[in-house]
Amino acid sequence: MPVTPRDVEPPIGVDDTTIARMIEGASMPALMMAIVHMTGDATLLDGPVRPPRLRIHDVRGRMQPEDEAFLKVQAIDAVRAWRQRGWTLPPLPREAIHRMMSVCTGQAIPDEYADLLVEEMGLAPEAAVTPAAPAPRQGWRILVIGAGMSGIAAAIRLIEAGHEVVIVERNASVGGTWFENKYPGCRVDVPNHFYSYSFLPNHGWRKYFAPQPDLLAYFKDAAEVCGVDKFIRLSTEVTGASWLDEDSLWEAELRCPDGRIERLRVNAIISAVGLFNQPKLPDIRGMESFAGPSFHSARWPDEIDLAGKRVAVIGSGASAFQLVPELAKVAARVSVFQRTPGWMLPNPDYYADVGDDTVWCLRHLPFYARWYRFMLFWASSDALLPALKLDPAWPDPDRSLNALSERLRVQLTAGLREQTGGDEALFQKLLPDYPPFGKRPLIDNGAWVRALRGDTVELVTETIERIVPEGVLDAAGQCHEADVIVYATGFHAGRFLHPLSIIGRDGRDLRASWGDEPRAFLGIAMPGFPNFFCLYGPGTNFGHGGSIIFLAECQIRFILSALDRAQAENAASIEIRQDANDAYRTRLETELAAMVWSRPNVGTYYKNARGIVTTTMPFRIVDYWRWTKEAAQGDFLYDGAPYPGMPADPAPGREFPAG
Repeated sequence: MPVTPRDVEPPIGVDDTTIARMIEGASMPALMMAIVHMTGDATLLDGPVRPPRLRIHDVRGRMQPEDEAFLKVQAIDAVRAWRQRGWTLPPLPREAIHRMMSVCTGQAIPDEYADLLVEEMGLAPEAAVTPAAPAPRQGWRILVIGAGMSGIAAAIRLIEAGHEVVIVERNASVGGTWFENKYPGCRVDVPNHFYSYSFLPNHGWRKYFAPQPDLLAYFKDAAEVCGVDKFIRLSTEVTGASWLDEDSLWEAELRCPDGRIERLRVNAIISAVGLFNQPKLPDIRGMESFAGPSFHSARWPDEIDLAGKRVAVIGSGASAFQLVPELAKVAARVSVFQRTPGWMLPNPDYYADVGDDTVWCLRHLPFYARWYRFMLFWASSDALLPALKLDPAWPDPDRSLNALSERLRVQLTAGLREQTGGDEALFQKLLPDYPPFGKRPLIDNGAWVRALRGDTVELVTETIERIVPEGVLDAAGQCHEADVIVYATGFHAGRFLHPLSIIGRDGRDLRASWGDEPRAFLGIAMPGFPNFFCLYGPGTNFGHGGSIIFLAECQIRFILSALDRAQAENAASIEIRQDANDAYRTRLETELAAMVWSRPNVGTYYKNARGIVTTTMPFRIVDYWRWTKEAAQGDFLYDGAPYPGMPADPAPGREFPAG
């Protein structure tokens, strides 16, 4: 049956000259795949014109000029044929699409990834057909805590499935971290054509890495377009929730905008509070003595004017990396206090504009946007993971972990040396002494080093002794005078669900149960807490690439499957089994022990105070996708008992084999 992608506007009335102009700067691999879709003829894949091997942060796929010219002619002919068919497309079998993946990337795509990529990227024609509305059924009433990226996505899918949803958001707007963080230069560090919902692409991004206002607008629009905004209670905070065993319900306590306390009973709770929602201030003597304004970067004052001011920025991680180049444009002096340098991953598009031609191709060429997204996914996912895992025979694991890790270190070091332009002192200050990816890497187009080399910026690597009224006193006795102090010191990422009080079955306190080492089955569910699920929970932060939106969609699919299982068994509650949870935890901790983040010489927010990694996932994305595709029947207790009809003590419903 012929189809047309629902997110593409055919170029009706556009002449060939305009088409030729608009495809001039196209991604050649994506253009080639769009030609196959428009013609239904896969023989193009057998010809001599083939894209080069895909490289991270380079989806342009530059080819020889004559090969690019050939593809552009083929593209115009393909649009003509598409027009003559009335803008419908011939269907392609999945086998052809799997082969297209390998040609598009210039490398063999393993079979185990084919279903993932076809499903998540919407590359199959059948995936582009608007699905029929779900049959009405009696759903549960579900509380979603948080209206950020994952909370909005969860609400959309829950409503589609027939559930009644209440979304409670403590802020005055949706958007989560993209509402709270408003500092100059704030932007996403994942390409935003991938950092967007798979079911709601935005072909109109004007930056490759969208700034905060654009991201906030996207999530506001998503809530409105998908109709979840009417179910959101803003400026309302969930302070805690308790499981009522006799009723098989959760009772949540809400603090309303007027300070009134309200109690809300629901069948299930999904926590979508995120990882970066509790700003972390450093423990430095004298902070209260500073004479001028001081604040965390995530609490940027709307009225602050830093033009001509002396600004001290404490921290040199992701927020400072974006903030300092902007401050350098207006401040009289910027003093940057660095504790540990970060590895910088080069990307020339980090601040680049998306051209009109790219937007046109994304909007008007069938499946071009899907292939563009696919390339972003593939280039920044599992291919990198082997470089982050220790080879037990490697001679110097404090420097690098294996041959791939060493190669990456050499490449990044060479890039840093080139940027510092012969300034050996600056080079040494910025060169990390731990393996690549031990800490969160920093996406870079050279702006950070250019700012540090400027006349108005100083990089301070001396330990901070204390804050004084005039500024920051370092351990060498130098006082760095400042009018304003910005604490770009990150978040309490390991305090999952803090400060919520979650009391489960038999009075079990979640925070007490977790202590400083939170764990959850797939990062989603915990024994003793029926009908309670986490998005972006413990051990699910990506440390090797990928988009957290992709991860959230995997987790939401798993939660929906668990809810379906409970309702199919007519059970009022569903709860992860202890043995299933323990099997996953064993696999998680075994894998984490071999990863770069666990190295003793690596200090990172991924770890707790005892050096144990609690936030980050060591698994391949394809494995996590497979594990979350469906909630296994035998992994759960139904109304507190094993699955009906199964032995009293069955084996866990799935296995987590060594990677």
